[in-house]
Amino acid sequence: MIVSMKKHTASLQKPIQEMEASKTDVRPPLVLSEKIVAQSRIFTVQSQALEFSNGTQVLYERLLGSEQGAVLIIPMLDDDTLLLIREFCIGVGRYELGFPKGKVDPGETWESASIRESQEEVGYKPAQVRLLDSVSMAAGYMTHHTHIVLATGLTLEPCEGDEPEPLEVVPWKLDDWPALLQHPDFSEGRAYAALLLLLKETGRLK
Repeated sequence: MIVSMKKHTASLQKPIQEMEASKTDVRPPLVLSEKIVAQSRIFTVQSQALEFSNGTQVLYERLLGSEQGAVLIIPMLDDDTLLLIREFCIGVGRYELGFPKGKVDPGETWESASIRESQEEVGYKPAQVRLLDSVSMAAGYMTHHTHIVLATGLTLEPCEGDEPEPLEVVPWKLDDWPALLQHPDFSEGRAYAALLLLLKETGRLK
């Protein structure tokens, strides 16, 4: 079995190398035109006419996000306890279990936004915040990006936020992460990415 896996891996090396080499030969599409086609209180839809390197022209639409993006915070109460929240998510129409998060307001940095959102949503002020990664939400049709931030050194110091109802704060032992992945209310892609980064950061995942 080990031999066959090695053979399979070796057989993939050449196509992967060829694919990497071919990237240098492809130029990004040329933007022919762009305009705002719809706008609401929250969403802005932009159309873009693109011409690809082979001459094909396509009209796309995408949702524009703010330049500042958003933050998703992983608050660690101690080395093995993270804090989750349970809140109603209008996109899926149900209560979801996930991490505190929110947009970076104009004039804020990801650091200050992370501290504020942590205080508003879980009631703790972190002494340290560290950027683990920044991820896109749906790269095929949305410009939005989210900064995934590890928050440690928590001190109980709640601030009033803009939630329509009090959020339930759910402590979760990090060693029980397999159960969290299987939980039916834990389904958001950004939450999965944050948990993966946390497991790698803490040495639980190699």
